[in-house]
Formats: sequence, C-alpha cells, structure tokens
Amino acid sequence: QVQLVESGGGSVQAGGSLRLSCDASKYGYSINCVGWFRQAPGKEREGLAAIYTGRGTTYYADSVKGRFTISRDNVKNTVYLQMNNLKPEDTAMYYCAAGPAVWPQRALETDEYRSWGQGTQVTVSS
Repeated sequence: QVQLVESGGGSVQAGGSLRLSCDASKYGYSINCVGWFRQAPGKEREGLAAIYTGRGTTYYADSVKGRFTISRDNVKNTVYLQMNNLKPEDTAMYYCAAGPAVWPQRALETDEYRSWGQGTQVTVSS
C-alpha cells in the first residue's frame, strides 16, 4: 500500500519551474523528516533536499541549492519541492521519502528513510 504520493511532475523547458508535492496524509507512522530524491536512468538515487517536519530545518544538496526549495504544510501533511531554473540535467524520476528518525548528518542518504513514494517524472528540455 502506497503511503506517500508524489505529484506535480511534467515536462518543461530549461529555465522553467515546477512544484512537486508529497502527500503523506495516509502515512501510518510518525514522521520526523521528509526527503526528496531523484534518479536518472543509469544513475544512483540522489538526495536533493530534506525537511524536518517539526522545526522545519532544511538540508540541500549542492547541485540544487539556490534553485530548489523544500517546504511543508503540517496541516495538509504535505511536503513541497519548488524547483526553479530547471536544467536538462534535472531530468529524472523524483521521489519523496519519509523516516521516523533521520539523523541530520545523513538527511540526504537514501538508507535513512523507511518509506518511499512511487515517483513522479520530471523532464526538462533544452
């Protein structure tokens, strides 16, 4: 049973923007951190951004810092990833993940997260 649902992916031209959503309203476990990851064909899954749902502390990978912004709406149990100035190399499947006890020093590491969504495709054309 899928408990995290991503949406908002699509096709855009370079320089464009997209906002991804991660709906965790049906997640049955406690969450202390939600992360966004992506995986391009033939590449490893890459951590992009993470947010602690309590204090709102955020972490970003250098590859997206200044272009992507992670935020949360605790009332809606939704975490967003605003992506601006998209580049063709941002093309990938994007996933959100949730974990009950993510160490801050490892907030962008895939093995810190217990549950994953099915992903949403982002395609950026030049």
